[in-house]
Amino acid sequence: MSVTLHTNLGEVKLEIFCDDCPRTAENFLALCASNYYNGTIFHRNIKGFMIQGGDPTGTGKGGESIYGRKFADEIREQLQHDKRGMLSMANSGPNTNGSQFFLTYGKHKHLDGTYTLFGRVIGGADVLDIMEKTPTGPDDRPLAEIRINRVTIHANPLA
Repeated sequence: MSVTLHTNLGEVKLEIFCDDCPRTAENFLALCASNYYNGTIFHRNIKGFMIQGGDPTGTGKGGESIYGRKFADEIREQLQHDKRGMLSMANSGPNTNGSQFFLTYGKHKHLDGTYTLFGRVIGGADVLDIMEKTPTGPDDRPLAEIRINRVTIHANPLA
């Protein structure tokens, strides 16, 4: 499966690893299908590291899973933060996944074993570049809003 995040800066297409992380994929895809992410902002942006979004409050403290509670990590040894554009769940400790996610700006092996990696960027690398270059203020918050306008779900990751 794949999704396209239609942002105010352009489109980012993500392949979702449904077979490797079924509960995480189900959560993310269901939230996408319910328009949960529409209109949300990326509230945290750290050049060289990552950009984080998925919180409808825009604070970095909100967001819920489709399960009505936090859910367990799906750490897979074969999935590693070994390149730019990896998609992972944000959390506040083990087994605290909700709706927030992040995209990496580079290789970050220290994230392996701590964050559920459940996808990767397969299109829109230029948009990821623009996101990374967006200036930030206090708490790594982008000074110019980076917003997900809507999400398209594709059955075929190459479509």
